[in-house]
Amino acid sequence: MMTSMKPTHSLEIKELLRFSDRKIKSERGTYLFQEGMLAEELYVVLSGKVQISKITSDGRELSLRICGANDICGELTLFTDNPRYLLSAKVLEEGEIVAIKKDVIESEIFQNSKLAFEFMKWMSDHFRKTQTKFRDLVLNGKRGALFSTLIRMSNSYGIHKDNEILIDLPLTNQELANFCGTSRESTNRILSELKKDKVISIKKGKISILDLQYLKDEIDCENCPAIYCSIE
Repeated sequence: MMTSMKPTHSLEIKELLRFSDRKIKSERGTYLFQEGMLAEELYVVLSGKVQISKITSDGRELSLRICGANDICGELTLFTDNPRYLLSAKVLEEGEIVAIKKDVIESEIFQNSKLAFEFMKWMSDHFRKTQTKFRDLVLNGKRGALFSTLIRMSNSYGIHKDNEILIDLPLTNQELANFCGTSRESTNRILSELKKDKVISIKKGKISILDLQYLKDEIDCENCPAIYCSIE
């Protein structure tokens, strides 16, 4: 499997588990939190997958990233008064998640300089990933947004087999469209064109990329490090 080293998986970040308040058995389709809710906790994903998304002004859902094992979500509420969640966290794959009180983490960051450094670096990495994602969405149009998303997913969940890359992440076309900021109908049409041109294949709800270079050439890919060109 092609995976990128996650800078968030430091021993210092994992130490936060010592301060966990409760453990949650997550179920697909449920929410850890939703945009606008009062924010009192951060969450560390032990297993399963959680989708982080934003509701746009016209009511569409824009998916920003997928959190997997040892990832943190809800971090944007740190060091703010009367915070509310800015994004929503929906469970894509069931697993276990621990909750940590926001004020406990803030106190620990103040006292632990190594943890503070790792947290700042982790936040910086997330901002860089978000910036490159929005760049692709704005500059490349609907097709380019989908191509970019497929490339990112291949970096995060791609399994190389023969001359293809299986994206080992089952998503509906609507869920895929949410990552591209487009409609399901547009995504269906573009996927059909890519299948016809033998750029991708789809079996049992999973996409395999047959011609990755085509996708990269179409969006003038800058070949950013996989650590930033990912969906995580």
